[in-house]
Amino acid sequence: MASVTASSVSFSSVSCLIKQNQVSNLNKASLSFTGNGFQSRRLPVLRFRVACAAKPETVKKVVDIVRKQLALPEDRVVSGESKFSVLGADSLDTVEIVMGLEEEFGICVEEESAQSISTVQEAADLIEELLEKK
Repeated sequence: MASVTASSVSFSSVSCLIKQNQVSNLNKASLSFTGNGFQSRRLPVLRFRVACAAKPETVKKVVDIVRKQLALPEDRVVSGESKFSVLGADSLDTVEIVMGLEEEFGICVEEESAQSISTVQEAADLIEELLEKK
């Protein structure tokens, strides 16, 4: 859950991994601006990225489904960072992977969302997001 006001950005009750500091299970993080506020029309551009990481058990289930769908040998390394294309998946394989994920987790993945999934981690993150909305 995120909230934005004119002078601050805050996140609460999320399980996230912030790359630079490697923080997980983040309960609250905030970003505040100090000084003279927002009197100037030219504000500095501030960019940051917070990536919410799926639970390890979700990632493992996704790995298992990908491994089965692509008939990958047990000695082939498949992790959250693994890209479907590098593992040998074509567009049909990716559709079948998504169908397997929908069946396993009891979710429905919108076509637009399915097309944006390219890694195991992205799939796992999307699954947790959809389960949370359920």
